[in-house]
Amino acid sequence: MMLLFIWGRFRYDVTAIIALLTALCLGLVPPEKAFSGFSDDIVIIIASALVLSAAVQRTGLVERAVNWISQWVRRPGSQLLVLTGSVGVVSGLIKNIGALAMMMPAASQLARRSGANPSRFLMPMAFASLLGGLTTMIGTSPNIIVSRVREEMTGEPFAMFDYLPTGLGMLAVGLVFLRIGYRLVPADRRAAATMGEALNISDYTTEATVGEHSNAIGETIEAFLSSHDNEIEVTAVLRSGLSGHVHPEMHIVQGDVLILSGEPDALERAVARSQLTLDDDEEEEAAADNNRARDEIGVIEGVVTAESAFVGSTAGRLMLKERLGLRLVAISRRGEILRNKPGNIVIGAGDVIVLQGVLGEMPGRLRQLGVLPLAQRPIRLGMNRSSWLALAILAAAMITTATGLVPVAVAFFAAAGAVIITGALPVNDAYEAVEWPILIMLGALIPVSETLQTTGASDILATELARLARDMPPWGAVAMVLAASMAVTPFLNNAATVLVVAPIAAVFATDLGYRPDAFLMATAIGAGCDFLTPIGHQCNTLVMGPGGYRFGDYARLGAPLSVLVLLIGTPLIMYCWPL
Repeated sequence: MMLLFIWGRFRYDVTAIIALLTALCLGLVPPEKAFSGFSDDIVIIIASALVLSAAVQRTGLVERAVNWISQWVRRPGSQLLVLTGSVGVVSGLIKNIGALAMMMPAASQLARRSGANPSRFLMPMAFASLLGGLTTMIGTSPNIIVSRVREEMTGEPFAMFDYLPTGLGMLAVGLVFLRIGYRLVPADRRAAATMGEALNISDYTTEATVGEHSNAIGETIEAFLSSHDNEIEVTAVLRSGLSGHVHPEMHIVQGDVLILSGEPDALERAVARSQLTLDDDEEEEAAADNNRARDEIGVIEGVVTAESAFVGSTAGRLMLKERLGLRLVAISRRGEILRNKPGNIVIGAGDVIVLQGVLGEMPGRLRQLGVLPLAQRPIRLGMNRSSWLALAILAAAMITTATGLVPVAVAFFAAAGAVIITGALPVNDAYEAVEWPILIMLGALIPVSETLQTTGASDILATELARLARDMPPWGAVAMVLAASMAVTPFLNNAATVLVVAPIAAVFATDLGYRPDAFLMATAIGAGCDFLTPIGHQCNTLVMGPGGYRFGDYARLGAPLSVLVLLIGTPLIMYCWPL
């Protein structure tokens, strides 16, 4: 199994399935226990944490907080410290890959504002998310697995914040190193252009109504644009049904309809931050949405063909909402600035439009209208955000688990169900957020890893390691387990590393006459600190494409950080968990 992981011919979940089938054929795993791993609490916790991460990401609140802080932080080095510190702290609250995915858009924005290369930010952020995940039990998969191994050995698992003393120390040291050492990342790396970027559609026009709760009321046009980093443009203001001249000192009042132009993401951020609405007929929209499941509503981007029913007409004339249940959210026309409501613009062939409606009906509607869907890219314009609801649900789950009122698996499963039931996250998005290959790998490897104990293999390996470490001082034995975990993780998935190494480390500690806590903690830290390759942890894989990194780039920044973890981690573990 380990050779297949290193070879990389099969994806890690396929390799795990091969290992499980082989163990079944050899009789190492009895048939009645072959699928016991899929009912394990670990699988439920990880899947639920990913769903919660997606719900929190959907709110945009973390991104907005970083943007607010960045108003006073202009230099790339200081911006990097804000990003790595934020992702490190958030990684302790939700699964680190979810925290990283949540913060990556903010990194791209900061890089664009400061003229820096996003690749200088993304790899340090990935490493900070790994370090931040060490601070709590739910921050990363190895901590969950190690907690279960300790429960099997001593009858008591690690608690939610038992990891905090060692993890927080590692995070603090790591953030200082990343602030200084980020220059080791090659400065010329660039992400390959995606099909969506190749379309180069950046001049969308949409309408947004200033409601009574909007924080744009009283702002001048100049202040409004400045608060959104001048990423958008106000091409017209409709007041009392009349279009007035737009000038910088004009004040925005309640009821104004702003005609906004810019990139889809910039428009979506402006609407969310200023609490604008994309439809001035909110009651009608709410009534229409109540007739459909909230998770069925979505947006799609398409181009109007020459034969389209749109050509020469407007969305209002076509009665798009009444007849087809679609809403024209935005429109883009190359080389032209549009100054009217999207619904009142006469559409021509070649215009690019964003439509909102029931996703299941969308393909048929597009064919009926003669609109060709474009290459898939995330368009959040027109999609509602769930404000603080997802964060409140996550906080409740964290409090109940930290106080021991509810087991971790139950609390997070309930929280994941709550964000779906309340509409904070649509069902389809929840299923997309779950990393099914990771769950398949865990479910297949759990019964395989148990064979190390049932066959006595872990006892043999631990005895040999104990013999090698017999003449070592106690810190040398802990360092050896930490180094072994760090050495294996770049070639195996981090969860697979813990499933293999943790039982061995526990028996190894017993043979030496030590308590197992320090050795299990060393296993968790080592498995959670893959800084050498893009394949040992999903966070490293996640930034490889957007950062344009090559395989060897990770070691340039990761090798010295790995040495630092080994030098600092060993005495820190022994201080927090005496032998």
